[in-house]
Amino acid sequence: MTQIYVFPGQGSQKLGMGKELFDKYPDIINRADKILGYSIKTLCIEDPDGRLNKTEFTQPALYVVNALHYMNEIESGPKPDFLAGHSLGEISALYASGVLTFEDGLTIVKKRGELMSNEQGGGMAAVIGLSAEKISESLLSNNLDKIDLANFNSPMQTVISGDASQIKESIDILKTDGARLVIQLKVSGAFHSRFMTNAQKKFKQFLTNFSINKESIPVISNITGKPYDLDNFIDTLAGQLTKSVQWTASIQYLLDQDTPEIKEIGPGKVLTGLLKKIKTEKVTA
Repeated sequence: MTQIYVFPGQGSQKLGMGKELFDKYPDIINRADKILGYSIKTLCIEDPDGRLNKTEFTQPALYVVNALHYMNEIESGPKPDFLAGHSLGEISALYASGVLTFEDGLTIVKKRGELMSNEQGGGMAAVIGLSAEKISESLLSNNLDKIDLANFNSPMQTVISGDASQIKESIDILKTDGARLVIQLKVSGAFHSRFMTNAQKKFKQFLTNFSINKESIPVISNITGKPYDLDNFIDTLAGQLTKSVQWTASIQYLLDQDTPEIKEIGPGKVLTGLLKKIKTEKVTA
């Protein structure tokens, strides 16, 4: 059996996440608080200032909670054979693999969240029930040329990202062209699109400040759907901001392993739901 752990990204956050684990790992929480300059426990459990759903706070919070869940998981069993993470969750996987220390991973996530939150004005929407190919055709034929395909979450679930006005315009068009559902996401920017180029350039420069270690467990890259090439670590991780999340391809790679068992590590069951869809959905439109 091949044991695989996958880590969720932005969108899986919820009030109270990690509450059963914060007191179990006081040392790592103290280290996190020093890097962040605020109490991560208070943010996740109480969120008194209403900041948990703001990108610059969401990303560090999820990284820390994912790390707590991982440490708790491996206490009672062996380490996995493969790791992957959806978007932000990939940095949790890089920590779990030993490529990044906990502190470096959190510092990188903190900067990533800040840079992405600074790129205002874009939008995103989840398109359900229409293939990526058909979405592209619909966007092209309606001159919606400021929208990119951001997340290939399952064969029939794709997230689009781009100019906010075009995203809004696309909703009814995509429904008319066969989408079962189009849900505008509550985000401040056009993540995983060309509109993150400025943030991507700054993030790439920031990553030059860090050293990495050889992985103890292979990590599947979002942008390739294959194991990380650490010789291209900076380009790969920075490329996440402007390139599509190839989640379906990543999971298909993992499903091709010998007797794979995929387990979601972190708050919620978003990736567990996507796994079921990837296994069962057929492209019909």
